[in-house]
Amino acid sequence: MDDITVLVADDEREITDAICKLLEHENYTTRKAYDGIEALQILRSEEIHLIILDIMMPKQDGLTTTMKIRQEKNIPIILLSAKTEKSDIILGLDIGADDYIPKPYSPDELLARVRSQTRRYMTLGNFGNVPDGNSEIIRNGRLLLNTGEKQLYVDGVCVKLTPKEYKIMDYLMHNIGRVFSAEEIYEHIWNETAYSVENTVMVHIRRIREKIEINPGEPKYLKVVWGIGYKIEKYN
Repeated sequence: MDDITVLVADDEREITDAICKLLEHENYTTRKAYDGIEALQILRSEEIHLIILDIMMPKQDGLTTTMKIRQEKNIPIILLSAKTEKSDIILGLDIGADDYIPKPYSPDELLARVRSQTRRYMTLGNFGNVPDGNSEIIRNGRLLLNTGEKQLYVDGVCVKLTPKEYKIMDYLMHNIGRVFSAEEIYEHIWNETAYSVENTVMVHIRRIREKIEINPGEPKYLKVVWGIGYKIEKYN
């Protein structure tokens, strides 16, 4: 693991030191930050493969830092906080974090989460973003489409789609940001002339949202443009 660098950001220096020692014992390279602004400065100047980020920090908190990271990078983010309320967990994940560990935590659990996130990143993220001759990788925020495997991944986890659902996502992911009417989607996917197809397409869109969105009622990726059609929202 000596080729993986983990940034640990926590204003409590004892915690930062303890986590870094734990990771270094497992042959990870570590960097330290003590607030969100310092963490962003390190991320912009060095190659970091994962960040462990405390929520409550001075100058700039972990949630704000997470949002700023997601505007620039797709590296895994594990939030660390004494807060255990469900709303905080949902908020952290919804704004772009990949995992959440409440304090106090066990060293074994933290290491397991780090291994899981770095493994997904190396397989499906920047390290694995070079397609072979039969594959194309399309990445958009937390979504990744592998056309060779004909699979869609969310946060590195394979999502089980029906053939029609996959074709819809393939079509939209190849045209990120572009709005398609229900008729256009139907004719491309079903290869038939579209006639009163809004409900058919809408049902498939709803089922896809249930599989890829944290909150299907307020989708982040698969969005409707009222009166026009559907699109995949573009994210870095």
